[in-house]
Amino acid sequence: MARLVIVSNRVQIPHEKNPRAGGLAVALGSGLVPGTMWFGWSGKRGHVEEGAKPALHEAQGVTYATIDLTEREYDDFYVGFSNGALWPLLHFRMGLFEFKREEEEGYAAVNNRFAESLLPLLKDDDLVWVHDYHLFPLGAALRAHGAGHRIGFFLHIPFVPPAMLAIMPRAREFIAGICAYDVVGFHTEDHKKAFLECVHVFLGVSADKDGNFVFEGRRVQVVVDPIGIDAEEFAAAAARSVRGTKVKRMRESLFERKLVIGADRLDYSKGLPQRFRAFARLLDRFPAHRRHVLMMQVAATSREDVDQYKQLRRDLDRLVGDINGRFSEFDWTPIRYMTRAMNRTTLAGFYRMAQIGLVTPLRDGMNLVAKEFVAAQSSADPGVLILSQFAGAAHELGEALLVNPFDADGVAEAIDQALNMELGERKERWHALRDKVWAGTPERFTETFLAALRPA
Repeated sequence: MARLVIVSNRVQIPHEKNPRAGGLAVALGSGLVPGTMWFGWSGKRGHVEEGAKPALHEAQGVTYATIDLTEREYDDFYVGFSNGALWPLLHFRMGLFEFKREEEEGYAAVNNRFAESLLPLLKDDDLVWVHDYHLFPLGAALRAHGAGHRIGFFLHIPFVPPAMLAIMPRAREFIAGICAYDVVGFHTEDHKKAFLECVHVFLGVSADKDGNFVFEGRRVQVVVDPIGIDAEEFAAAAARSVRGTKVKRMRESLFERKLVIGADRLDYSKGLPQRFRAFARLLDRFPAHRRHVLMMQVAATSREDVDQYKQLRRDLDRLVGDINGRFSEFDWTPIRYMTRAMNRTTLAGFYRMAQIGLVTPLRDGMNLVAKEFVAAQSSADPGVLILSQFAGAAHELGEALLVNPFDADGVAEAIDQALNMELGERKERWHALRDKVWAGTPERFTETFLAALRPA
């Protein structure tokens, strides 16, 4: 049977301190079977010897192969083009898009070095599965070095329609490079449709009714494959955690107040300023909830080298201070806000005790927090999920209260509705959501993509 080779920007080696592969490691858990190789950046920056070979680590039958980056490569590839140009563009934030030719060239150069370092490690019949926006050109770079393998690519964030992609210099070459893959995957039909529209507009190629097309002699298959979670494992973690000391302390600190919880990376795509303003609108328009509800937002810092993220943190600090200063009373502060990462098991317990999960990104590829909140709930007394219509998860989780995160009054009204929702309706909505979350396992995600990638 062909070996699976997973490629991503960051590799999470088991027991590594401060791992950064995040949700990808959770999602790919079912693919990391003995014999698999995972290749990518080590997370280390500094001097790199010319011709340096990847470092190899073995754990539980899986090979982890990593390379280091120079400071200049990190600045151009990661901070610059990946997070200064691609991330804002693909999250529909054109005002934050910053294009610099030297960063684009650095991005291409790092992808080429990935290809040069990976190719000697490949066996003839390997299946190569590349992940996310950092590595769009890797397939084309591997082809340029002679790779004839089946190579697939999965994008974990949204894709944009042609009118928006047009602001990218050399957009045609960008799209053509993605067509070096045999299989291209997205979380939703909308993302797939946007990509195929770009293929048609920029390359003049039309897809068949199943979303497949031929470009420069290569048949490209485009698939929709929503990522999932191990709901059974997360539910068990929540049930254990809710009996633990941290959740007990949290419950005691509420003094029987209802809890609205949000948990996100500190990122402008997550809609945190809009979320805080919506909670303030709730307290303005529905004053009966004052002193009876509390919002806790966990927003772990990320990409602290990127200027927009530094400014976002300053803006959020000021906004939370303003809202708490306006509404707080001597025995109640409406918003608890923390930028330190929280243990996943502890967070699962907090989800389980919360009355509302507030998941309102401005744009998101999937958003696994929504699915984790559903998985964490007690069947006897489930909380209510309020979900942005612009999250990929909204395509699956229609029984949540779907909101437009730009509409502060609409989100406030949804919070009021959830706080007043009867147990019967909460159970009915949750059971429908539960069935979907339990069906969308990491195993299903992995097997669906690999079924398309394997040779016919």
